[in-house]
Amino acid sequence: MFLLLPLAFSAVPTFGRLSVKSGKLTGSSGDPVILRGVSLGWDTWWGQFYNEDTIQHLITDFHANLIRAAIGIEPTGAYLQNKQLALNHLDAAVKAAIKLGVYIIIDFHAHQLHTNDAKEFFTTVVNKYKGSEYVIYEIWNEPESANWATIKQYAKDVIPVIRNVDPDAVILVSNSQWDQHPDEPAADPLPFTNIAYVVHFYAGTHGSWLRERVTAALAKGIAIFVSECGGMNSDGDGPVSTTEWNNWVDLLEKNKISYAAWCVEAKVESASILKVSANWNDLTDWGKTVKQTITSRQ
Repeated sequence: MFLLLPLAFSAVPTFGRLSVKSGKLTGSSGDPVILRGVSLGWDTWWGQFYNEDTIQHLITDFHANLIRAAIGIEPTGAYLQNKQLALNHLDAAVKAAIKLGVYIIIDFHAHQLHTNDAKEFFTTVVNKYKGSEYVIYEIWNEPESANWATIKQYAKDVIPVIRNVDPDAVILVSNSQWDQHPDEPAADPLPFTNIAYVVHFYAGTHGSWLRERVTAALAKGIAIFVSECGGMNSDGDGPVSTTEWNNWVDLLEKNKISYAAWCVEAKVESASILKVSANWNDLTDWGKTVKQTITSRQ
């Protein structure tokens, strides 16, 4: 009976152990796959959503097969100041995702360079979750000012920490200007396997020019993974640009690029999936858009 639990809880497809082959995320069958899901908000402020109940809602209501745990690093009270609290939030989310049979990104949600802290963080978490087919590692959320040379060296320092313990895990690597430059790793990729490069977009701000960068990077053979995206402006507010959001989703679906929409929080902000009441039966307009986007495709 225990072996049947993930199937009993999950209404969405999973694909076994993931890998990256020929510029595509693939399942254990070797065929390209696409994951569709939702990012939890910063655990620093929204730790109450790092639990099984939230993830169950995202699986059942949204048909998500991907969750992102955005572990805040720099703000007051975040990982650098309260490591145990951040790790507790992460552990609750990862254990729930594994139990329910859904992929989860462990996201080192930083904007500045923290090489030694990242090495310590991933040493801890990889030893805890090594070998799970559901766990994906995102080693740096959004570099704010670092150039590709700095990011690449950071990746060369941090990735071996993961590989030495969990050699087959998929790892997501950032690029410069808040993950707006996939052209950089496309021209100068890392010497590792099972790597995908991150792109973040907010459709109200990032339009065809960024989609053209994505298309050009794909043509050079790298794998791209959209670990954070929204339909509004890049500050998380403003109106949802439905046309541009649909243009982005069309590109992602056509090229089998996995994506996680931002985010599970409960505040007066366009990017919040939940209203302040945190009622899963009364979503924000953005929450309804995300739900419709995913459920209509799986």
